[in-house]
Amino acid sequence: MSSKKELLQTFLKGIETGDAMAAAVVNEAKYIQHNPQTHEGSEGIASLFARLSKTDPKVTFHRVFEDGHFAFAHIEYDFSSLRTAFEVFRFEGSQAVEHWDNIQPSQPPNPSGRSMLDGSREICDLDKTEANRARVRDFVQEVCVKQQFDLLPSYVAPELHQHHPGIEDGAAALSHALQDADLALRYSQIHRVLAEGNFVLCVSEGWRGEAHSSFYDLFRLSQGQIIEQWNTTETVPPRAEWKNDNGKF
Repeated sequence: MSSKKELLQTFLKGIETGDAMAAAVVNEAKYIQHNPQTHEGSEGIASLFARLSKTDPKVTFHRVFEDGHFAFAHIEYDFSSLRTAFEVFRFEGSQAVEHWDNIQPSQPPNPSGRSMLDGSREICDLDKTEANRARVRDFVQEVCVKQQFDLLPSYVAPELHQHHPGIEDGAAALSHALQDADLALRYSQIHRVLAEGNFVLCVSEGWRGEAHSSFYDLFRLSQGQIIEQWNTTETVPPRAEWKNDNGKF
């Protein structure tokens, strides 16, 4: 049996080919779609793949992870313009039964010269998966949601490598950004924390300015400290624009 990582990559490569058979990875009878702009079920996915393939798209995997029944990936899409994405699938056996994503237009390198996708890729410390998951959950809950910014240095290494397009390296820069009125990032709720070894993905809801938003933050940890961060932020469309009834989260 293929691993969940392999199934995820096989499925999403169907965007390049337009091959409707890629949708066979999905269990049509059970599939729950959380992208508000995609119709329910594998027929909706097959239609989407067929449409996207006409634009000569490219799908580039930068990081792919597995966590129990979940597989998740950090991806660059080229749909005539570049987009950075996180894709999350829940599997039952060898078929995907639920899907979430978070996609934003790719941005130029940040003030420290880091892109949204470069940086470390090596998965290690598998024995620390649960400890790292707990550390990230506590960080986002205490610092980002509860806004206890004085606690940030206890979670984040001073030399943090930062890939957010608007924030430079360092724990101090991250602390400033979370309190910056111009960026106006407000986290309200954690929905899911996925992990494999030294990498942890936290899915959160909140606001960017006046826009209801979803935040996907990928963290790399070493010895209990966050030492690298990647992010995508996407506006949640108004309910009237949803093409399914499952919600973004």
